[in-house]
Amino acid sequence: MSKVLVAYFSHEGMNYLGGKIAELKKGNTRKVAEKIAARTGGDLFRIETVEKYPYEYRECVEQAKREAAEDARPRLAKCADVSGYDHIFLGYPNWCGTMPKPVWTFLSGGDFSGKHIYPFCTHEGSGEGRSVKDMEMLCNGAEISRVLAVRGGMADSSDGAIDRWLEDVFTR
Repeated sequence: MSKVLVAYFSHEGMNYLGGKIAELKKGNTRKVAEKIAARTGGDLFRIETVEKYPYEYRECVEQAKREAAEDARPRLAKCADVSGYDHIFLGYPNWCGTMPKPVWTFLSGGDFSGKHIYPFCTHEGSGEGRSVKDMEMLCNGAEISRVLAVRGGMADSSDGAIDRWLEDVFTR
């Protein structure tokens, strides 16, 4: 039986949600990742940086913009060994039109050739942006499925969308 990893980056704290800034004790991407892990039996891995992102929304956005401009690769608190996994679900919020830079660090640090990657992202209207194109560039030799894009404000009620997406893209 093939092994499944559900890796995700999520921001807790102040976030843009439904047209306003709101406090999230649990990030939207984390909510979706936990639902996917429960449905697939996958191991859950949180992508975390050594230096924490600001709690305040505007400060976090400014840091994300700086990292995007510098093409930064923030250091991760721990690395995941993806070698034992066949299927990798990869979750992230859309930051600056793509994946947050810690996800770039995660992808740059592993060998994804021969793996099947199932991207899922949360957003507030921008969809997945260019994240899949960037992922294809970073994961040469991986098969990348159609992305699941969930509005952050709908993360709590995303069960139906997750089930339909999994039925469409995921086969063990």
